[in-house]
Amino acid sequence: MEPAAATMLPRALPILLLLAAAVTVSAERAPTLVFILAGQSNMGGRGGATVGNHWDGVVPPECAPSPRTLRLSPTLRWEEAREPLHAGVDVGNVVGVGPGMPFAHALLRSPACPRGAVVGLIPCAQGGTPIANWSRGSEMYDRMVTRARVAGAGTGRIAALLWFQGEADAMRREDALAYAGRMEAFVRDVRRDLAMPNLLVIQIGIATAQNQGKWLDLVRKEQRAVRLPNLKYVDAMGLPIASDITHLTTQAQVRLGKMLADAYIATL
Repeated sequence: MEPAAATMLPRALPILLLLAAAVTVSAERAPTLVFILAGQSNMGGRGGATVGNHWDGVVPPECAPSPRTLRLSPTLRWEEAREPLHAGVDVGNVVGVGPGMPFAHALLRSPACPRGAVVGLIPCAQGGTPIANWSRGSEMYDRMVTRARVAGAGTGRIAALLWFQGEADAMRREDALAYAGRMEAFVRDVRRDLAMPNLLVIQIGIATAQNQGKWLDLVRKEQRAVRLPNLKYVDAMGLPIASDITHLTTQAQVRLGKMLADAYIATL
C-alpha cells in the first residue's frame, strides 16, 4: 500500500469558506441520501490499478455513471459520480474501482430504496493510512468532517459512514492490539462532531495486510470486538485479491458494494 502523502492534503476549511461552499453545493444538483466513504486504499479503490502503475479503465455495468449517483468533488461540488470515484481525493496514488459505485447501484435497485432517491457519495479515503492518522484533529479526520458537513448542508441527509481500513495496522502488534479502542474513539468523535449520535457505521473486516504484515488476524479480531450501537460489520475475507496480495480486484469490489448495500438496507 501507498504512503499517506499527508503533505498534499488540504487542511480543514475556515468556517466562512465552509459556509460559502455549502451555499454553492446546495444550489446545484443535490442528493437525498448521503454516504461517507473513508479508510485506506481498498476503500479508495485499486480495482484494475495494481499492475503497471495505471488504471486499466475497465468499468463494470455495476459501476457505470448514473444521474442518480453523485459524488462530492475535491472542490466540494456535487457532480455525476464515475470511476475512479476517489480521483483527486486519494492523492498521490493510482486509483481504480472501489466499492462506492456498486454500493450506490445496488441500493438504488433495491425495492427498499425510497422512490426517486439520489445517492450522494463523499469519497474521503487515503491509501496507506493507519487508524491513528484518522484520530480527531488529524488532517485526514478534519478533511472528512469538513466534506461531510458541506454535504450535509444541502437537502440530503447523511445516512451512513462506510469504513474500510486496518491493513496498515496489521504491520505492528501494538497497533493491532489498539485497534478496537481507536475505532470506538473514532466513531464517537465523528458522531459528536457531525451532531449525529446515532449515525450508522458499516465497518468492513479487512482481508489483507499492508506489506504482508503478520498481524492480520489480530486486527480482524479487534474489529469484531468493537462494541458500539448502530455499528454493522461486513467481512471482505474470501473476496478475490489482486496479484499484489493486498488489494481487492474489480469484481471483488463489485461484490463488496452489493454486500454493503445489503447491510445498509437491512437497517431500514
